[in-house]
Formats: sequence, C-alpha cells, structure tokens
Amino acid sequence: MKNKNNNHLEKNIAALFLKNPFAGYNYKQLSHTLGINDKVGRELVKKTIEKLLEKSFLLEAKRGKYKLNPHYVDEKLIKQLYIIGKVDMKQTGKAYVIPENKTEDIYIAPNNTNKALHGDIVKVLLFPKRKGRKTEGEIVEIISRSKKQFVGIIKISNDFGFLLPDNTNMTVGIFIPSNKLNNAKNGDKVIVNLIDWPEDSKNPFGEVIQVLGKPGNNEVEMSSILAEYNFPLSFTKETLIESEKINTDIPQEEIIKRKDFREITTFTIDPEDAKDFDDALSIKRISKDCWEVGIHIADVTYYFKANSAINKEAYERGTSVYLVDRVVPMLPEKISNEVCSLRPYENKLCFSVVLEIDENAKVLKEWIGKTIIQSNKRFTYEEVQKIIETKKGDYADEILILNSLAKKLRTKRFAEGSINFESKEVKFKLDEKTGKPLEIYIKEMKDSNRLVEEFMLLANKTVAKSINKLNLKEQPVFVYRVHDEPAPEKITDFALFVSKLGYNIKLDTRKNLSYSLNKIFKQIKGKAEENMIESLAIRTMAKAHYSTNNIGHYGLAFDYYTHFTSPIRRYPDIMVHRLLEYYILKKNKKTLDKREYEQYCIHSSERERQAIEAERASVKYKQVEYLSTQIGKEFNGHISGISKWGIYVELENNYCEGMIPLYYLEDDYYILDEENYLFYGRRTGVKYKLGDKIKIKVVKVDFSKKQIDFTLVNSNSKNNNKRKSKRKN
Repeated sequence: MKNKNNNHLEKNIAALFLKNPFAGYNYKQLSHTLGINDKVGRELVKKTIEKLLEKSFLLEAKRGKYKLNPHYVDEKLIKQLYIIGKVDMKQTGKAYVIPENKTEDIYIAPNNTNKALHGDIVKVLLFPKRKGRKTEGEIVEIISRSKKQFVGIIKISNDFGFLLPDNTNMTVGIFIPSNKLNNAKNGDKVIVNLIDWPEDSKNPFGEVIQVLGKPGNNEVEMSSILAEYNFPLSFTKETLIESEKINTDIPQEEIIKRKDFREITTFTIDPEDAKDFDDALSIKRISKDCWEVGIHIADVTYYFKANSAINKEAYERGTSVYLVDRVVPMLPEKISNEVCSLRPYENKLCFSVVLEIDENAKVLKEWIGKTIIQSNKRFTYEEVQKIIETKKGDYADEILILNSLAKKLRTKRFAEGSINFESKEVKFKLDEKTGKPLEIYIKEMKDSNRLVEEFMLLANKTVAKSINKLNLKEQPVFVYRVHDEPAPEKITDFALFVSKLGYNIKLDTRKNLSYSLNKIFKQIKGKAEENMIESLAIRTMAKAHYSTNNIGHYGLAFDYYTHFTSPIRRYPDIMVHRLLEYYILKKNKKTLDKREYEQYCIHSSERERQAIEAERASVKYKQVEYLSTQIGKEFNGHISGISKWGIYVELENNYCEGMIPLYYLEDDYYILDEENYLFYGRRTGVKYKLGDKIKIKVVKVDFSKKQIDFTLVNSNSKNNNKRKSKRKN
C-alpha cells in the first residue's frame, strides 16, 4: 500500500510540472500546492523529487528549486499522465472526457477545452489529484473530430453569417464568410461544414452546404434532426442504380438449393404502418405435444455483395432511423419494401432458424439454413392481440399455440435471471398536411408483441450458440450483441434511490438483483413513479453493443447472443448472415480477421446510438411542438426530477416533461434536500418530493432549447393538507 501511495505522489508531482513546464518549485511549494502539510508528507515529497531527478525528469534550476527537464522525460511516466477519451460537452462550456477504459470521467474547465467539440476523441493531460475533488485535466490534442457538419439557424449581417447550432452541446457559433453563404437567407435552417478553426479565432469557420428552409416547417425540422446525427437525406446515385438493376425473379436453380416451406402455415406480424416485413413465423404440428416452429428472416445478402455500392452505403448508415413521422431506411425502398419484404402470397428467399419445440417450450432439435417461403397472411399486432383475447380469427389455433409457447419461454427466461425491461413507446397522431401533433399517446407492449419478441430472442440466441459449436481449430470471428454487467457504484446508487421511495433491491447475487428489479417493475405498474424508475433502471445498466468479444448478455441472462433477425434495418444482422453462410453453409475452416470485424462492430454501435438519439430528438421536438399549442392549459403529472434549478414534472398519458423553475414557487423560500430528492418550504414545511402527483399549467415553450416551463396549479392532497394546517397555526 505504501508503494502504491508513493507512485500516486510521483504521478501528481510529475503532472504538476507538466501542467506548468516553465515554473520552478521547491519542496515546500510543491507540498503546499498538493495539500500536504504534515512533516512526514513533506519528507516524502523530498524523496519523490530526488527520484524524479535520478530519472532526469526534473532538473535543479538553482539550489532547492526544480523545473521540468525539457530534453528528457520518462516516457512510461508521461503515458500514465495522459488519457485518451471522448468529450461530453456541456451547455456551460465545461466538459467531461470519458476515458476509453471507462474509468472515472475527467473534468475539463471551460478554459482548458482548447477548441474541442462534443463527441471528439481527445488526449488529456491529467492534473494533480486534489483531495475530495474530481480528477481534472486539460485537452492537449484533438485526435479526431466526431463530426464536421452542423445544423442550425443562420444569422446574417454585414455580409457574413453565424450559425447558431441546434445542438446545445455545441457551445460556439460558426463564422460563415460572405463567399460561403451559398444563397442562405437570414433565419434559414442550414447545414454547415466546418472548414477551419484558426489559432487566433474564438470561433470555427464554416461554409453552408445545404439550405433546409424555414424553422418550424415539419420537413425542415425532421431533415435537421437527420443531418445533425449524420444520416443522409437521400441515397447515392450509385446505390439507387444498383438497386434498380436487382432481378426480382427467383431462379429455379436457387429454389432447389433451399428447404421449401411454401406449403407450411406462415405469417408475418408487424406494426400497422410497417412496409418492410423482414421476419415471419411458420408452425407445423409434428406430434401430439411437439411442433416445428420456423423463424424466417429475409435473405437480404442474396441480393447484393459486400463490395457493392448498396452494401457500402448500408454500412455507413448502420441502421434504419425511426423518426416520429417517417422511417429513414438503411436500404433502398426496392430492397426493403419490395424484393426482401416478406409480403403475403409471394415467394421469398429467407435465412431461417427452424426448431422442434415440445409443449413445455423445450427445444429438442434445431436447424439453420436457407429457405424459400410464402406468407399466408400479413397480421398487425392489433389483429393478433384480438385473436389472443377472443380466441377467434384467421389461424387462431396456430397463433394461440405460438402464444402459449412464447409465454413459457418468457417465464423460463425470467427464472434464469433475465430482467423484464418493458418498453413504452410515445406515439403521435399527426396532421396529415402539416405534420403537426394533434394528440400524444403511449403504446404499451401486449402479448402479441411479446409473442414475436420471444421467438426473435430465441432465434438470435440459437444462432450465436451455433457458431460456438463449430469444430474449428480456433474460435471463429463472429459479431455478438453483448451487454456488460452494471458498474457496482451505479447499481448501488440506484438501490439507494429506490429505497427512499419504499422499494428494496438485493445486490448480493446477480440472480437476486434481477429478481428484485422484476419485482419492483411489477410493484410500480400503474403508479406515478413507474416510468421514472424504469427509465432510471435502464440508464443504470451498461449499454448493449456489438463486439467480436463475447461477454454474454447481462440483461437477457444469455451466455450467447447476436442480432440475426432484422437485416433490412440493422447492418450487424447483415454481417451475421454473411458470417453464418461462411462458416455453416460453406463450411470454411479458416477464421477471419478479428480486428477488422471489431472495427465494424464499433462503427455499428456508434451508428445505433446516433439513430436512438435522432429518434429521441424527433419525439422531444414533437412534444415541445404539441405543448406550444397548449399554453395556459392544465395537466396532471408527477415529479420526475429535482435539481437546484427547479422541479421536473412528467405529464400523465404522454410523458412530456417540463420544469417548474424554482422562482415560480413564490409562496415560500424552498430548500433543496438532495439526499432525499425533495424541496421543502422554510416557513410552511410544505414538501415536493420525487413521485408526488401534482397539477401544472403550461407557461412557456422554448423551441431552440427544447425546454418547457410549467407553473404549479396545486399539489397533492397531502401537501395541501399540510399547507392548510400550517396556516391555521
């Protein structure tokens, strides 16, 4: 332990000299700067200085005073003083750098960001660690920019312009010279390409590359969101030409290579507005208590090769994007909505997982391979749900059997430690002409959704396990969907948080943790705090991502998992299809380049995150747009967050969230109790705590910041009663 402390002191002293390369210090000055005031500590500083002198890291400038040696330093020591990470820029101009090794975030003061922007990969010099303070540093090198294109409103005056970015994490405007305005008009929404950031300039320089139109127009706003997250607004000419040349006829020689499922009952189940049906289910009774269930996935890779323009653009996009009013597909419409969409009564090529399953949902036999199918019917989730509830309708027997098996699979999965994260989707009823939101509602998962989900999970797990059963000399390179266990401090903080709301979590074993979480999710069903706790639980978990290194999937409690079932909308599924064919169908013994595929995985994970952020941005914009038409109206909600700025409130039935600024609470001076997640009035003792039901009025909406201000109409009865009793006294 002593040696560890000495090493820590050496790093701190070295960091201090690197931060101030021309300054000189004696041992007393160093001790004082590092907060070391005791005699033993100062003696240790002396010894550490001697050690750094021996390494030639320091020079004795004059007697008792030391400086950094500019000619020679210990490379190993310097490496320990720098980290590489990703910038998380805040609106205030300060930033945090998230290290590659996922250790503690590094705080960067506004004057030490040195032209870094949100999302950039940077090199940081770590400052000496001060007791009780976060680790701080200075960005000394920008290794790579996260983006060069920015979206916002342009302000033009005196023949030059400034882009005011939409993204609040972009804390500087971009200067646009007069010859780079590209016919943009004052107040237009535009896309700007960053071209330079001169050393002596406070602002980067850019050029307008596309004028989107006037803010507030639905098409302009949705295009802005796509451009902000680097999703192209159209396909390249080369991709479209290739897709138009695709032959929709299936050759006879291809059909005879495949297992034929055209005579077996098969159907698709999708959302009502879906056009790309990339998965289908078939079912056939084998014996009294055994069924053959086929999970059939569109054979997308049959129609284009890895070196094609279609594939290259699909890789760059990484995923389809689901905005409030549209789907931005990963693949051209001819492929996603026509050739590969498993439309009823049409012959379609598939890559399938076929399982023999008994009445207890135990898998007895499995087969993976290429098939040809013909869907008998296109179901919506609503239609299947009605059949499940009424036990009547087309293919009711088959659907009820599949639903029964799915429920047993689900029960088994939870018993083995899978966590029941139930997603609720915010949906909008939009004006057909303007795209403006007329109504917001919440769509919950029902048995019809879960039916499909369970068989897709089973197919993905089966495919991932099959790769690891291959008898190859070395472990085959494969693309896994992995999910790490949560950081202990995060799950501990979450447990503490819910305990103050009256819920308990057991942290002693992984199984007890998942059991506790599932129990809480049942307990909060229908309560005001339901969405808040579920959202926080998801944020507490690590993020699932793609990797060639299989660490299993923590949330699902699967040792092996991948994404195989959605190749029309996810690029990793395309990779998985090609790898399956390479290893299983073509029986290649030679494994592929792991480093190459790991880079593909990193790119795919990043594109997935950007798509999720774009989808959330479109939901948030529509929520703000909807509430801008509700100024002065009252809504019921509950307190979803507490901060020094005020009280966050989430509205019932639509999940719109806004804030009651603290200065709106004029009846008392309210004090923040962070530990117990509440405000209390100094005079009245009235409390506003997390989860409380309250009524609010919509006061103000800020489109540029996507912020909504509420004011309090009244609080819950408990608070009202307390206020009345205080007044009587």
